[in-house]
Amino acid sequence: MTVTLRGRLIALIEPVLAQLGYELVELEYAAGRTQAVVRIFIDQPAGITVDDCERVSRDVAALLDVDDPIPTAYTLEVSSPGFDRVLRTPAHFERFVGERIFVELLAPRAGRKRYTGLLQAVTPVGIEMEVDKQKVEVPFAEMAKARLAPLTA
Repeated sequence: MTVTLRGRLIALIEPVLAQLGYELVELEYAAGRTQAVVRIFIDQPAGITVDDCERVSRDVAALLDVDDPIPTAYTLEVSSPGFDRVLRTPAHFERFVGERIFVELLAPRAGRKRYTGLLQAVTPVGIEMEVDKQKVEVPFAEMAKARLAPLTA
């Protein structure tokens, strides 16, 4: 089984964040020609401040300097998840049952790849949501991405 650099970074960073009292919401890795970007989205029950981002940035930068998993120069960015928070783990979905979410599938199902609706339940293998007054079941293995979908004006 091949572990991606993103997966390796998550495995490396997530335990450190947990020790500091933060949750890793998402990690994005974008390789460039001369420099990569590592974006970390963190959260905690009290919310995230600039001081929290600075603390995490310092500690994660020190960790990455020691482990050196990134083969090129990189920029590290740390942020709060925002209103359209990414849902990555079963625990993320469980926390937001009853909320409106957006899910994009890896491959179309009956010609449809994107769903927006009410998250109704989380099962061991996926989620159940109501989309256009219909029940839709989506296994975690079929999801390309998922996030909160705030109501638009």
